[in-house]
Amino acid sequence: MALNLRPWQESAINKCLKWFDSNQDNKFLVNAAPGAGKTICASVIALELIKKNKIERVIVIAPRKEVVKQWAEEFFSVTGRKMMKFTGEIEDDEFDICATWNSIENMLDGFQHVCNKYKTLIICDEHHHAAISAVWGESANDAFKKATFKIILTGTPIRTDGKAPVWFSYSKASGELKHDQDGTYTLTYGEAVDYGYCRPIFFHRHEGNFRVVIDNETLAVSGKKGVDVDEKKHPKKLVKSLQQSLDFYTLARKPIYKKDGITPDLNSYQSTMLQWGIEKLEKVRERTPHAGGLVIAPSIKVAEYMSKLLEKLTGEKPILVHSEHTNAEDKIDAFRHSKKQWLVSVAMISEGVDIKRLRILVYLPNPQTELSFRQAMGRVVRSLGDDDFSRAYVVMPAFKIFEEYARRVESEMKPTHLKDPEENKNKICPSCESEVKKDQNVCPECSFEFPVKKTTFKTCDKCEKLNPVTAKECQFCGEKFHLEYTLNLESALREGGIARELDIDEEDVQLAEKNFENLRKDILEGGDAKMIALLKRLPEETWAKISKYGSKYFKED
Repeated sequence: MALNLRPWQESAINKCLKWFDSNQDNKFLVNAAPGAGKTICASVIALELIKKNKIERVIVIAPRKEVVKQWAEEFFSVTGRKMMKFTGEIEDDEFDICATWNSIENMLDGFQHVCNKYKTLIICDEHHHAAISAVWGESANDAFKKATFKIILTGTPIRTDGKAPVWFSYSKASGELKHDQDGTYTLTYGEAVDYGYCRPIFFHRHEGNFRVVIDNETLAVSGKKGVDVDEKKHPKKLVKSLQQSLDFYTLARKPIYKKDGITPDLNSYQSTMLQWGIEKLEKVRERTPHAGGLVIAPSIKVAEYMSKLLEKLTGEKPILVHSEHTNAEDKIDAFRHSKKQWLVSVAMISEGVDIKRLRILVYLPNPQTELSFRQAMGRVVRSLGDDDFSRAYVVMPAFKIFEEYARRVESEMKPTHLKDPEENKNKICPSCESEVKKDQNVCPECSFEFPVKKTTFKTCDKCEKLNPVTAKECQFCGEKFHLEYTLNLESALREGGIARELDIDEEDVQLAEKNFENLRKDILEGGDAKMIALLKRLPEETWAKISKYGSKYFKED
């Protein structure tokens, strides 16, 4: 297959081969923006090394199963070599191998066997996963000690936790990897945009305003101002706890239902975020009919809620993907090749997964690192080629940490790329690709009938009359559509203050997520009234903390 390489790929390939020829170091670092084409670049390097008889086998380590599949397909298209996808033991060393980072520990002997027997090239995709102090890092170091060469790929070389990735020294001051410049090729996101490899990105900071009623006192909460609690009315410690409980981002991630507890509230913060994304996607699809949108939610619960909201707002059921689905990869692949507008996930699509038709990202995860933020951004910035003049859009909460990340991304782009361009006066016919005026409902060339845009309505709680979903107040009675939480003081403190007063770390959170549902089930089935009352009062993370202490005293002899 004749490859039409991008100039940066040719430069990186030549630099890498020269570096390996110099015998100074067996590692080469490719730091290129998400979507720039790192997979093809590394595959060509592998092919050239095979031709020169410098390597016999290739092992690729990727973040997750879906990415492993993508690697095998692209590697074959470039090299013509079959790559086996492994998640268990390596039983056959006759082929090149692709596996996930978290499989290294279980496949350690197999990897060592291949590296000892053959001249082997290791390609580490999203290398930032392999911190020296983490299991993946230790396993990778043991597994690939005897490898002939290593190509390190990353679009986000910074680990904000300060942990150094394996095989590299690390500057805690700058947060960057240290490696010889002759053994490194760097392509920033800003450069990738300038060259047309990536789309420029536009960030919409979604403010949102909440009214929280606590014991008949109404408190205003916003993304920019936070919550204003009167210290004259409340004790200082209580004020602090309330401010923590009523944190804007905590409220922004909380699903809101109608009084029946089943029907999603179309006035919710998540709904207004989605409305912005839906409107933007509709405009994008006028020029790119196959374009799609991605929602990244903080939890399975919220992902399911967002999915219901999208169905109500668009009339089309989105594809929902999360870790509890056994057919998650099939669902992702189905969306990739479908005309579905929206894909909803938790974290499975945030890294490595290539779905070129994605244009819009609705970003509402738990507070993330800049690394995670940029990885998620990478899902929508991938260009389709020289004729792709489209732009990517992210709608995210007006939350301080996300704002900081967005500003740093924007600082890499030229001022001309920061503005949302004027809308095109024409749309593209999805049938014959002819230019059609926006106000025309039938294509004059092929008679294709454009679908009529669906108007979505919501019910006013006061007068029970229907209003357009985007209305800020009722057209009939003037009732304002505020997003309001009604909480008692105890509930407010439980939602944030109590958890934060305890010294809860990430390990506690993960442990709670893993075990809490089983614990909850056991307590409820046990019927102990005092334990049930305690269950309702304590945050999930607290039980993880308690279980740590309990394990010391209740171990079996």
